[in-house]
Amino acid sequence: MPRFGAVEAGGTKFICGIGTSPADLESVEFPTTTPAETIRHATDFFRPRMPLDALGIGSFGPIDPNPDSPTFGTITSTPKPAWRNFNIAGALRDALAIPVAFDTDVNAAALGEFRWGAAQGLHAFLYVTVGTGVGGGAMVNGQLLHGQLHPEMGHIRIPRDPARDPFPGNCPYHGDCLEGLIAAPALEARYGCPPHLLPADHPAWDLVSDYLALGLTNWICTLSPQKVILGGGIMQRTELFARLRSRVAELLNRYITPPDLVPAELGTAAGVLGAIALADAFLGRAR
Repeated sequence: MPRFGAVEAGGTKFICGIGTSPADLESVEFPTTTPAETIRHATDFFRPRMPLDALGIGSFGPIDPNPDSPTFGTITSTPKPAWRNFNIAGALRDALAIPVAFDTDVNAAALGEFRWGAAQGLHAFLYVTVGTGVGGGAMVNGQLLHGQLHPEMGHIRIPRDPARDPFPGNCPYHGDCLEGLIAAPALEARYGCPPHLLPADHPAWDLVSDYLALGLTNWICTLSPQKVILGGGIMQRTELFARLRSRVAELLNRYITPPDLVPAELGTAAGVLGAIALADAFLGRAR
């Protein structure tokens, strides 16, 4: 049976794993630092566990996921300067001498949920992560959505009332895009402490719910998903789900029926398991 390596390359941490499914996943995580140091930690994990048949990488972005592009495998215009224009897929492919499949971290998580989690049996759904960043992956008719690049759902522009929320946003490209308003660094900049330290009754969560519901409503109206799966560190605050369901229904105003809004069934392992699924799909196409 083929054996796969997997990397979930996040803006805050990397998760590396080997296996074929949730049943045999072995994984490790470490902080995202410089490319050289982080790639060294990854290869130190994989080399003693070789041979592997393929490696799947789900990376923070933006990235170039087009295999026909000269910059395939590269993290492009990321706000993390050290990682800008870094060829992460090439670095790991050359270090380990194995085939590499490459996509966004949220597309990988979507594929993992489709294969083993809350999206099994669906033909159209969204996976949305809210954590260090905000991102979305979409599958339509069993295929991950790509176009000129890949979805960048976290950077949609939504209305902000400066009287209610004077925080201008902290996205270096767009200021008060969705990510610039509700990702963990934005919440910490606005309130002066990491969001996991904010109590459940803090007004931050009403604001997060309202902004995220606006984003969800736009994506629901555009892509018509059967289900929306939400993961990431912020969505570990399970009390947000009731607020989101209520607010999305209010915004849709009975025009269409809201799809189910559910937590990621694979939890924090969605991304690394999705990277295994990326590698498996790549190897299947290559045969």
